[in-house]
Amino acid sequence: MTRGRFVVGLTGGIGTGKSSVLAEFERLGAATISLDQLAREQARPGRDGWSAIVCAFGRGILDRSGRIDRRALGIVVFRDPAARRRLERATHPLILKEMTRLISRLTGLVVVDVPLLFEKGLERHFDVTVLVSCRVSTQARRVIRRDGMSAAEVRRRMSAQWPTARKKALADFTISNDGTLAQLRAGVKSLHAVLTLFYGGMTNGNADQLA
Repeated sequence: MTRGRFVVGLTGGIGTGKSSVLAEFERLGAATISLDQLAREQARPGRDGWSAIVCAFGRGILDRSGRIDRRALGIVVFRDPAARRRLERATHPLILKEMTRLISRLTGLVVVDVPLLFEKGLERHFDVTVLVSCRVSTQARRVIRRDGMSAAEVRRRMSAQWPTARKKALADFTISNDGTLAQLRAGVKSLHAVLTLFYGGMTNGNADQLA
């Protein structure tokens, strides 16, 4: 932990509800960062991420207005592991650099939504990690309803991420999101209280009492 700042890495598979958990942490007073949002910002025309993606995939990945066609790009990279790795090499360093810059400007409890936290070995950036989990059937149903994907496309995207059990073994905390929104909010509120207590103990030199 950097003095004055306690950074939480929030992760989970597609459709588990990370964005809802992040929003709840923000409502409770935590500073929040979404790497998905940073990726979208980096992919805007004129940004370094846009240039890197066009360099890696060609201008055929652009729509008529010159923007990255995210849906078309997603179909390409989730059907071809080599293409996905090419996209990650082009964009991840830029996103992580921006994440580090933003974190350095914040104090207190900071929660960062990192979709591939464990898959990319990013644990070192965070003081603790939190996994959002739910049943696979729930994940698939949410993504199909939210994004209008086919079941086959959803399975491809889910297979690009580690199984929940593997991530749960590495996470410091897990929030289940198989219930109602009220239940999810209650779970986040309880965890927020624990993290706030832990952060307070660290800043007051009482870390040994909380370990």
